[in-house]
Amino acid sequence: MPILVVDDHRTMQAIVAHQLRDLGFLSVDTAGDAVTALIMLAQRRYRLILSDWNMEPMSGIALLENLRRDPSYASTPFILITAETRPENVLEARRLGVDGYLVKPFDRAGLKAKLAAVLGAF
Repeated sequence: MPILVVDDHRTMQAIVAHQLRDLGFLSVDTAGDAVTALIMLAQRRYRLILSDWNMEPMSGIALLENLRRDPSYASTPFILITAETRPENVLEARRLGVDGYLVKPFDRAGLKAKLAAVLGAF
């Protein structure tokens, strides 16, 4: 299952990619911003996207909004990873079609639980 991790912090990219590989997902790519992610998404079909919320020049929520308008990615599982915990942010993400919301900091068990909630047992 090809997975794309989008985060503007290289350390966070590496942590999430490493945790995914530890959980058995071997095809993990990373992008440092949402604009790069859109280019990568046009070149390869990803089956899961995990994205940070707060990035420049395009936020993770804007990336989600773009993908939900694209028929080829409209139903692709999308998990936002963020420190944002305000209820209005969670509601906005749900309105735009996010499949999961993972609050930083998290550990491998938290990531696994979120993935299971979104993907089912693996």
